[in-house]
Amino acid sequence: MISWKDLIKSYRNYRQIAIFSILLSGALEIIDLMVPYVTGQIINVLSYQPIDNILQNLVNLLANITNIPNNRVFSLVILLGIICLVTVVRSPIQPWLTDWFHWEIAFKVRQEQLKDTVRKILTLPLSFYDEYNPGRITNRIAKGVENQLWTYPEIAGQLIPKIIRVLGIFVIILLIDWKISVIFIISFTLILIFSIKHLSKILIQEELLDKHSETTQSLTSELITNIRTVKSFSTERRELRRQDKRLDRELKYILFRIHKEYVKLVTWQKTVIQSSVFLILVYSLVITVQGYISLGHFITLITVSSMAYAELDPITQLAEIFARRYSSMSRFHEFLHSPSGEDAAILTQQSINHKPYQFTGKIHFNNLSFAYHENNWVLQNINLLIHPYETVAIVGKSGSGKSTLIKLLLRYFQSTQGQILMDGQDIKTLDIVQYRQRLAMVHQEVEIFNGTLLDNLTYGNRSVSFEAVETASKIARVDEFINQFPQGYYTIVGERGVRLSGGQRQRIGIARALIVEPDVLIFDEATSSLDYESEKLIQLAMSSILGTRTTIIIAHRLSTVREADKIVVLDDGKIVEIGNHQQLLEHQGIYHRLHSLQETGELS
Repeated sequence: MISWKDLIKSYRNYRQIAIFSILLSGALEIIDLMVPYVTGQIINVLSYQPIDNILQNLVNLLANITNIPNNRVFSLVILLGIICLVTVVRSPIQPWLTDWFHWEIAFKVRQEQLKDTVRKILTLPLSFYDEYNPGRITNRIAKGVENQLWTYPEIAGQLIPKIIRVLGIFVIILLIDWKISVIFIISFTLILIFSIKHLSKILIQEELLDKHSETTQSLTSELITNIRTVKSFSTERRELRRQDKRLDRELKYILFRIHKEYVKLVTWQKTVIQSSVFLILVYSLVITVQGYISLGHFITLITVSSMAYAELDPITQLAEIFARRYSSMSRFHEFLHSPSGEDAAILTQQSINHKPYQFTGKIHFNNLSFAYHENNWVLQNINLLIHPYETVAIVGKSGSGKSTLIKLLLRYFQSTQGQILMDGQDIKTLDIVQYRQRLAMVHQEVEIFNGTLLDNLTYGNRSVSFEAVETASKIARVDEFINQFPQGYYTIVGERGVRLSGGQRQRIGIARALIVEPDVLIFDEATSSLDYESEKLIQLAMSSILGTRTTIIIAHRLSTVREADKIVVLDDGKIVEIGNHQQLLEHQGIYHRLHSLQETGELS
């Protein structure tokens, strides 16, 4: 878990203004103690007892300056004036000197954290997203950022100033009677130490609860994402029972593991606090009757000591709130500290020192091997040469390593052994930004952003001309359906392209890839999830591209790869066959078997 020191680092850019505003808030809390002190002096005046020397000297000085008779009425007016200054006059000034800065810092840090969050999202390796789904990530970010937003003003504007206020009260009591101050500081310190130790134990329980809640929210997010599947299988009751069970378990944990501990803590606190207040009351009354202190000092002692012990309640509440929020804030910072992918430099790296790359599309996989985990080889000793403008298909059963090979080509991962050469250069030595800009990929599920069709088509190249967009759309056969929409290219497609069919999304993906004018174009299972008619349209679009650039086709349906110059068959991470369609059929190997199964409909 991230420590509280890591949380404080979030505010390092605002250190000076934070210290200033916190000290100012504390100073105003000290000034506020003038009210019970001066009130006690007023009682002394009313009961014909002397007021303290420092106030008496102030009254005498003001009487000499103003030439007003120095009597009881004048003393009362001066004392009331002091109370007016520290209450009425201070009230409209304090929010601008304290609250403004507390919230300004909180909002600025929130903005920085949200920017850091976007940066982290863009630089995390793909393996992170394989482990955590969007619901879990979004929940962690939202809870962490918002909890930290509210926590800073409460700690800087309330908790720390209240502790300073208590120290000021201790000084006042010490000046009046040191014995009472000893009782006060010992009892107050013991209560605070015990409360913090108890809260630290509860903090562990809060962390476990936060992890459980995060999983529950993640499952809820999955229900929303997969609601069509849930309804198609009529599993609503099962999903409801599963979530009900998790929520019931969460409630029991909150009530009997966490909330119960908080109530026990508050019960102990109130008992000790009221006992301490009563003890101070009895002792103060005794020394007042014996004449050791004045009636005004008695009133001041009882008032400020009650105020100090009263501050324990909000201090503990703030500590409790912080304890409840700490886990989510810590988990958010753990997310921000997650190791970035090896391509994280994309956001900061400057490419101005490099001339734009232009590849012929010659790719050489040289003794390439890769393992996600030690001795768990996904690819082994891949040796493959792809010539410029050649169309190469890579086929094989699921798990044979097809997609992993492409991920290595795109530098999503680094090879464990061997190398990939582009035009004779090791791709690891190339500027990753400009390298990837020369490659384009059409995924099995084309991801559509919530915007216009034109925005999605030009996502990889915002500066492209409209004529180039139309040309790419014609090649990809996007023009066949785009005019069906009322606003044409400017039609809003909705979140995740809900207004588009699978075939339409696929053709947009092809056009989007063509618009960046790549040297290498990759199709990753581009037709595997489409109906027959959509598949034929995509195949026609792909056919018009073949030979215009180096093209790599990852295919499950072998009908897509018949026109390929070279077909590479992978099995268990190894190349087992290479040839064109006819050669591989004559070879009577794995490709022939897969082809036969698909022809007979046993494998589709």
